[in-house]
Amino acid sequence: MKAVRIHEFGGPEAMQYEEVPTPTPAAGQVLVKLAAAGLNFIDVYQRTGLYPNALPYTLGLEGSGTVEAVGPEVTGFSPGDPVAYTGVPGSYADYVLVPADRLVHMPESLDIKYGAAAMLQGMTAHYLAYTTYPLQAGDTCLVHAAAGGVGLLLVQMAKQCGARVIGTVSTEEKAALAREAGADEMILYTQQDFEAEVKRLTDGRGVQVIYDSVAKDTFDKGLNCLAPLGYMVLYGQSSGPIPPFNPAILNEKGSLFLTRPSLFHYIADRASLEKRAGDVLGWLASGQLKLRMEHTFDLKDVAESHRSLEGRKTTGKVLLIP
Repeated sequence: MKAVRIHEFGGPEAMQYEEVPTPTPAAGQVLVKLAAAGLNFIDVYQRTGLYPNALPYTLGLEGSGTVEAVGPEVTGFSPGDPVAYTGVPGSYADYVLVPADRLVHMPESLDIKYGAAAMLQGMTAHYLAYTTYPLQAGDTCLVHAAAGGVGLLLVQMAKQCGARVIGTVSTEEKAALAREAGADEMILYTQQDFEAEVKRLTDGRGVQVIYDSVAKDTFDKGLNCLAPLGYMVLYGQSSGPIPPFNPAILNEKGSLFLTRPSLFHYIADRASLEKRAGDVLGWLASGQLKLRMEHTFDLKDVAESHRSLEGRKTTGKVLLIP
């Protein structure tokens, strides 16, 4: 089978599209024939070594497809079942081994590619809006990168909770996408000072929570946008990690809360995984949640996909097709 592996950390050129043996499922494992793999910024972090793994390493933490074979002691899954997963490495490939307890069934009415598009980013938006800071009617939230894969889903979920949504994006085209998803106010950070705009839009009161996947470029000003007792939720660092700072600043700016969550802690047990995946996939199947998938790349063109993602040339979800 074909897979994309890195033998050393580096730029997009470090990824090698190569032949590797097709694995055989052991006890508790399922062999999945992949229909699509999801592209996420964490893949870039792993490729560059920001999040290092033992090499050689097959990239990709999210995929969907059909069950090809099951190992001993596996129950609940059979060959041909449409399935999806996230948090298991190796989705940049034709086949992947997935522990059965990390795999979920997909609704029969949903295009199988939606599984690869929705698992990581959809469940990330889910825990951000419903658990890390559970949004309530009357809250105002600031969503950075509001036209990105997580951003567009998070905007929709925030509106489901009854919150007012302010989003930041780089272009008018991206602003239109976020507004279509339900954002109430949009700030073009390339043309406007988002701190000044947030204060203007909230009459100086600030927002209850900021969902920030950008980090270094937005963190300091973001703290100034929070209302007292507000939450700064850092769930990514597309511009780089924030520099060290004195936690006393959180007190000075209004007894603020700072957290750096990860999806994998929010789906660590089977019940949490099934609940979040069930909500996201169910909402997609019913039409309650809309997913934008306008960018797809053949797996062999993976370097081009990474360059597009890092160059902020994509909106919504990006898929790799084996």
